[in-house]
Amino acid sequence: MKIVEFANPGENKLNFDVVDDVCVYMRNDPTFYRKSFFPTMSKIADMHRAGKEINAQECMSEMIESGLNSYCKKYNVASVPDEVFTQDDRDRIIDKLFSEEMEQIKQGEYK
Repeated sequence: MKIVEFANPGENKLNFDVVDDVCVYMRNDPTFYRKSFFPTMSKIADMHRAGKEINAQECMSEMIESGLNSYCKKYNVASVPDEVFTQDDRDRIIDKLFSEEMEQIKQGEYK
């Protein structure tokens, strides 16, 4: 245990941006991508092509929670995602993935 952990026992600071790291994980882990990420993005792409209004939070929340659980287990970051990820982190993950993937959808991906 580090001295900093004694001084601030409630803080679990990682020395990297977990939001960016989990986004990279969700896109690059073959199993998670195939089973969760791609189907969710395909559904969003279908909604976009149909001209339907897309609520990113509603469409992606379940996939994000699954990804956070998978990420924490695979890299042994925490026993539960709530130990590492705040609601603000979850919102940032959704915003980041949605905005980046919408660019791909508009270019014809996820058909």
